[in-house]
Amino acid sequence: MATWIFEPGHTEAEFRARHMMVTWVRGLFKDIHGQLELDWDHCLEATFEGEIDATGVWTGEPARDAHLRSADFLDVDNHPKISFRGRFTERMAETAFKGDVELTVRGVTRTVPLDIAYIGEWKTPFWEGDENRGDMRRIGFEAKARIDRHEFGVSWQDELPGGGVVVSDEIELVLDVEAILLDDLERTGAIEYYRASA
Repeated sequence: MATWIFEPGHTEAEFRARHMMVTWVRGLFKDIHGQLELDWDHCLEATFEGEIDATGVWTGEPARDAHLRSADFLDVDNHPKISFRGRFTERMAETAFKGDVELTVRGVTRTVPLDIAYIGEWKTPFWEGDENRGDMRRIGFEAKARIDRHEFGVSWQDELPGGGVVVSDEIELVLDVEAILLDDLERTGAIEYYRASA
């Protein structure tokens, strides 16, 4: 199996929830660290794991972000990290897979089904100053899921007249992963940059 290291600057998790029954609130998590074990000849044996800095949740509205970090939602004082560990389970097409992920939020772990799309692979140079230290292979994946936030203890709610709610129970998730082959990180010396940022 080849090991691919998540590039934290270009890997992100997006979520969206229905707000006041009529629109979407979207948010992002950056600073995601993790890795993927993948051999294309045995792609259904692929596994991945990672960790998200929950304190960095961002929706573009500081007061809302503070509320999301509070005990009403993510409770980052007690649970600063969101973690995940998963695997590919079924190949649907050349670049499409099903998967399962054990997602841990607020210390609660649930198994969530995933739709996974392989975006592609590309060779890119690694520059250090004016010196090209060599090529690094990068791959991309997108994984989509839906969760019931109450299953993770994220249960704050307020009611609206007529039976509506402020925040939807169902949350849509999209994980965009850019990963670099570990062998290339070590060969070019770029691994030191990723160790420093971990």
